[in-house]
Amino acid sequence: MSNITRWNPVSEFEDLMNRYNRMFGLTRNGDRDSKDVFSRSDWAPAVDIKETAEAFTIDAELPGMSRDDVKVTVHDGVLTIEGERKHEEESGDKKHHRVERFYGSFMRRFTLPENVDENSVKASFKDGLLTLTLQKAEPKEPKAIQVDVQ
Repeated sequence: MSNITRWNPVSEFEDLMNRYNRMFGLTRNGDRDSKDVFSRSDWAPAVDIKETAEAFTIDAELPGMSRDDVKVTVHDGVLTIEGERKHEEESGDKKHHRVERFYGSFMRRFTLPENVDENSVKASFKDGLLTLTLQKAEPKEPKAIQVDVQ
């Protein structure tokens, strides 16, 4: 009688991701090995971007973080959200069996549409959700310039 092994596509995918991470010098918890191959964020928070007639709203999921861990800047039409989620301190009596959450630094950048007032950005942070509100500006009308011909 032969043994039948049940195929598990999830474990195949996890194996593939682990090999990929090892190839690029990454471990599963987002820490880097000493052979830093790329300079990139360790993870990126998920965002929702919504638009109303008056404003754009960006919601970024930052579970386990406080507002002091996050920095939001606007410069030359680019909105940047950056920060770091720190891994909890290791203790001698605790053994990790699985670490699936990502830790480390992150950066997300968004090019703002021309109809956004860069000076109107408002931010709030509650229950691990960063909400940014960007008011729309009145569209700039083209300005006609009179040319004198001599």
